[in-house]
Amino acid sequence: MASRAPVVRAPKRGEIWTAYLGARGEARHWVLIVSLDARNLSEHAQSVLVIPFSSSLAEGPTTLVLQPGETALPGPSCLRAHFITTLAKSQLIARQPRALSDRRMREICILIRRSFDPDALG
Repeated sequence: MASRAPVVRAPKRGEIWTAYLGARGEARHWVLIVSLDARNLSEHAQSVLVIPFSSSLAEGPTTLVLQPGETALPGPSCLRAHFITTLAKSQLIARQPRALSDRRMREICILIRRSFDPDALG
């Protein structure tokens, strides 16, 4: 397994980070930080809520396809809100140059809610 450097700065809601994911935490993926900054910036919270990005594009009631101009990722990507998960802050590697807009984060919140509440509006 690769050695892990400590997170240089606390992640913030809406930021895109590379992180170690997978069964043994060896695979590197981009993730979107969706937890509230009160949690993200707290020294007492050891984890954050994230949604991993996928390069396999899919459309559905809990997915959002984003273009590289919005994410600064190398190609189109998809967020599947039903894959929301907790991730130890120690698994975060590096912050990417762009964060998602407040408007996009509101859309993602609706998708997260829709993943467990079929009556969610939006």
